[in-house]
Amino acid sequence: MFYYILHYNTNALTFNERRITKLNLNADSTKPIYIQIAEWIENEIIAERFLSDEKVNSQYQLADLFNINPATAAKGLTILVEEQILYKKRGLGMFVAPEGKSIILEKRRNETLTRMAMELVLEARRLSVTEDELINLIKQENKKCEEEQNNGGN
Repeated sequence: MFYYILHYNTNALTFNERRITKLNLNADSTKPIYIQIAEWIENEIIAERFLSDEKVNSQYQLADLFNINPATAAKGLTILVEEQILYKKRGLGMFVAPEGKSIILEKRRNETLTRMAMELVLEARRLSVTEDELINLIKQENKKCEEEQNNGGN
């Protein structure tokens, strides 16, 4: 049996004795809820809150946790199964594939970062920002992120 405990002061959940990040679904987003669920599970895998060969939330647990239709939760899980990030064990549930984390990282590097870099370069050109200025801006933001992480913030 699994217990979910919402820690109101930390906005985190406990699942199988492990803290997981609470997802705040955005029903007004242009991104469908089942995609938000899939991305949340991906983020939990990247953060190693769900490990290789470890069971993840069932569609019914997700539906109860986020107050959504179980079919919506199932659709998010199915995406991850189709991408071979999760695998099914008949009668036992869904589990993180051994190569799940590396699949997510490669997908996000190849798709998300490339798209974001293209958008950034196009916007920089529209604003007449030079390549050196853009590189310096990225370095500055990277340094800020490192400082925040070192100071305990995210």
